[in-house]
This record gives sequence, C-alpha cells and structure tokens, in this order.
Amino acid sequence: MTHKILIVEDNADIARLIQLNVKDINCKADIADDGIQALDMFAMNHYELVILDLMLPGIDGLEVCRQLRSKAAYVPILMLTSKSSELDRVVGLELGADDYITKPFSILELLARIKSQFRRIEAVKPAAIEEASCIQAGDLYIDINRRQVLNDGKEVALTAKEFDLLVHFSKNPGRVYSRMQLLEQVWGYQYEGYEHTVNSHINRLRTKIEADLNNPRYIQTVWGVGYRFGEIEQ
Repeated sequence: MTHKILIVEDNADIARLIQLNVKDINCKADIADDGIQALDMFAMNHYELVILDLMLPGIDGLEVCRQLRSKAAYVPILMLTSKSSELDRVVGLELGADDYITKPFSILELLARIKSQFRRIEAVKPAAIEEASCIQAGDLYIDINRRQVLNDGKEVALTAKEFDLLVHFSKNPGRVYSRMQLLEQVWGYQYEGYEHTVNSHINRLRTKIEADLNNPRYIQTVWGVGYRFGEIEQ
C-alpha cells in the first residue's frame, strides 16, 4: 500500500531529500513551502501523515498544527524542529503533534518515525471496528465515529487529542493511568519530561466537561499515581 504524505518545509533541499527517501517506504509525498500553501493542499487532498517544519514563512508551523487539529479528520503530525527550540516542541506537542525530530536528522530515524506512526494507526483500526461506537457515562455521551461529545445534551468542542484522551479514559472506567502511560497510549511516544503535556490537556478537558473543577466527576486525580475515569452509571 502506498501512503500519501504532505511535507511542509521551506528549505527546498531538505524537502526534496525527504520526498526522495520516503519512496523507500512506499510513500508518495507532496511539498508545501509555506503554511498557507500547506493548509490549502491539505484541504484539497487526503494525506495520511504531515511532516511539519515549525519555522515557516507566512503562517508558522505551530499555527498550521493548531488549524489541522481543529479539523474533524485526524492525521498524524511529525514536527521538524531545531535543537534549540524546546519550547516550540512542547507547544507543538500540546497542540496535538504526534512526534518530533530535531534538525539535523538522520534519514533512517525519520523513516523509522514515519513507519511507527503508520503502525500505530493500523493497530487501532481492528479495535475500532469491534468496539461500541458510542459511550454513555453520566451526562456525557461520546460518539466515537462522529468524534462528537455531548454533555447534558449540549455539544462540547474538543481538540483531537482532548477527544482521544476522553475516549481512552471512558473505555476503561476505574483504571488508573500514570502520565507516562497516557503519553505512550494516547500520544504514542515515550519522552520523559513531557508529562506536563498530559497535565495541561487534562486541565483543559476538565474545564469543558466537569461541573465542579474542585470535585471532578469524570477525570479524577489519584494522588502520587495519575488519573482515572470515574465509574459512573449510565
């Protein structure tokens, strides 16, 4: 199977290098050299992965990432960053990027990261077919196929990662997850030091679904361990 990739990179040499090498893993790649062009191309094509440089003319990579994650369709995003831009990497991950690689990078490592994202997507497909498409927990109604959440009958606007996090919790009520486990199972990567990404997503998710932030009903803190989804009757 050939995968279709969008490379968003204003350095023509780097973009062309990636485009040539992804052919070795059965990927066909288009190139956008600025953020505006990237969003236009994404709207007109079906891409299975986006390789996104953060330093772009016009609209930067962080804004491109934010806009891609505001769309209903989910696509893995692999960020390209410089070694000195740790803050941008953190912000990018919190906006919903799935992984990052720093420049200068090894082509072999880049190809391995791309294949890892495709494996992760493929791994969840069989489970998605077998599982119920809707989850009811208290006043929350989660439609997995439509990626829609209702709270007491009112639609809740969630980002892609907030939705994925809520579904992961709601499928396993009562089970306690550490921050590192959530990074591995929801974000799909294992990077120590990025547990605060989980914290910030949970805090934002709580503000959208909890009636009382001081006494959360759905996403509960287990002190010294992590978080769990409350065991709530339908």
